Amino acid sequence: SSVCRSSVTTMPMPAGKTGDPKKGKKIFAAKAAQCHGIDKGGGDGTGPALYGIVGREAGVREGFPYSAANKGSGITWTEDVLFDYLENPRKYLPGTKMAFAGIKKAQDRIDLIAYMKQCSD
Repeated sequence: SSVCRSSVTTMPMPAGKTGDPKKGKKIFAAKAAQCHGIDKGGGDGTGPALYGIVGREAGVREGFPYSAANKGSGITWTEDVLFDYLENPRKYLPGTKMAFAGIKKAQDRIDLIAYMKQCSD
């Protein structure tokens, strides 16, 4: 995995663990859908639309008012980065505007990422 900033250490997702996109869709609905859309061509909510997020650079969705921390992070949302970020977004990216405590269970994060991967071209 690539380290985007020297102050961020990204741990790889647990080896041999596979995500269940169906469970991930439920987790997205419960934890993210109130702020983020994920449909192709969908607009932003309180947070940016997340269609195609896996592999995208942070802070680049046109027209969304990202925090300076997000825009200047140099992060690319790989599976490993998302795995760490989603555990505790404010710890991973100090200064983010995202008011979300995170998802503590590793398997829930893996399932969510599996779902988000499916929501792309």
